[in-house]
Amino acid sequence: MPARFEVPEVEDYPDGWGPSTVPEHLEGMPYAPFVKGDKVGKISDFTNSGFGKFGNNRLQPGQPGLFNFFQEDEDSFHLVDSRPVQRGRGGRRFQQNRFQQRRNETGRREDHQDRQPRKQQQRRQFNNFRDNQRQVTYSSSVDIRPEWGMVEQIQFAALGKLSMPSMEGEEVRSCGSVQYYDKAFDRVVPKSERPLKRTQRVFRSVTTSDDPIIRQLASEDQGRVFVTDTLLTTLMCTTRSVYSWDIVVTRAGDKLFFDKRDGSSLDMLTVAETAPEPVPEEKDNINGVQQLSLEATGINQSFSQQVLAGGNELKGKESNPFASSDNEQLASVLYRYQKFSIAEDIDLVVRCELDGVISMKGQDQLLSIKALNEFDSKTTGVDWRSKLENQRGAVLATELKNNANKLAKWTAAAVIAGADMIRIGYVSRAHARDNQNHTILGTQGVKPKDFASQINLSMDNCWGIVRALVDMCLKLDEGKYLIVKDPNKQLMRLYTVPDDAFETNYTEEPLPENEEGTEAPEETPKKEDQDDDE
Repeated sequence: MPARFEVPEVEDYPDGWGPSTVPEHLEGMPYAPFVKGDKVGKISDFTNSGFGKFGNNRLQPGQPGLFNFFQEDEDSFHLVDSRPVQRGRGGRRFQQNRFQQRRNETGRREDHQDRQPRKQQQRRQFNNFRDNQRQVTYSSSVDIRPEWGMVEQIQFAALGKLSMPSMEGEEVRSCGSVQYYDKAFDRVVPKSERPLKRTQRVFRSVTTSDDPIIRQLASEDQGRVFVTDTLLTTLMCTTRSVYSWDIVVTRAGDKLFFDKRDGSSLDMLTVAETAPEPVPEEKDNINGVQQLSLEATGINQSFSQQVLAGGNELKGKESNPFASSDNEQLASVLYRYQKFSIAEDIDLVVRCELDGVISMKGQDQLLSIKALNEFDSKTTGVDWRSKLENQRGAVLATELKNNANKLAKWTAAAVIAGADMIRIGYVSRAHARDNQNHTILGTQGVKPKDFASQINLSMDNCWGIVRALVDMCLKLDEGKYLIVKDPNKQLMRLYTVPDDAFETNYTEEPLPENEEGTEAPEETPKKEDQDDDE
């Protein structure tokens, strides 16, 4: 007879879910109620990860709880290694070696555990030493006299918010001449480096008020504000500066002149000014602020003349206004006097400098030639000789970090002058401890406006800073003033100074004090003392 299929009895529980009564064979079975918010684990996990994941949540033997009888079964279960035992060769001697090896491993593990706190302590000590090294106090570029009155104090944070639409300049005059760039230097690499030759040409650095062209333009009312590109870019990029600097401002009638002080360091280039590790201010140290500045300035001048081919020249409309004689060999410089209209009744005239010209596709393009120098690869963090050929971007990125202010000033000067390209040279010391002999490792060309956006230089912000400072100075009374960047704070101050403040050398030293604590009367320096100081 075929098997009979009996339908099991299905209980209906209208007030809930599940059976209404508990079967006899399930009575006494422990039951753990749960809700949807509870975490549901695995019913069984035979992998090692399961024991590691839920090991902390398992009940310990003897601990009251649900399903303790399963816990006892798990504790009694052990894995058995069925692999055959490998007998070592060498008998007793081999066993001794294995014992010695395990003991050495145990000792190394304990030494490693003991070494960890020691490494952490050494790391903390190094960080504290590095933080103390960063706290370098720099001196001011000029001694502030007590009789000078402070007119204004300007925070850099406020300057960073200024903005003014950038504009194109109008060429008023062009003087001097420049030579053509030698394209052979584009093929220079670290493997075929060239020695840097010291130039014998003369470089003129004339301040604004002593420029005969600017005096003539001022008499013709060609503008109200007159400045050089070095001083203008210093003001434009002031928020990136670290070292102290000062600029003399003269208000004469309705005109404004920005000048550099005699003996000012504005014509000198800085090195590693914005580097994470500050450069010490030691005069006798070849890697100090003063020595590096002199070295970088000489390298820049020599490089800008060595990369020129000579022969043909591109001449301006007028001759060089700073030539003292016809036989004097002046550096290749083209002076362009650009006029910018920063307001309806305010025209700014700036003297710009260009270093060379290059022929590209039958057209002449004006160049601004500059040189970056490497003095110590351990300080900069990148070795140019090994990285420059294949990782030039990393070298340039490091220089942007360590020399942000210098590169920003070069870029702003090229944009103002209307240069078509900036030619950057990479120059390194022949030996790390020799600051007299250098080699050219390579060159690179960039477009000024594209490079400005690459280094996050906003020309709108640069012109906004200039406009704010010009408006502030035009509201002052006639006289002489001094803008000083604080050596250790992100701010600059405007002082009112006497008309003869910088004609004598009394500003070089602070006023002496007598025994009663009052300032001693000032003595007029003798001519012999002046000659000795010079």
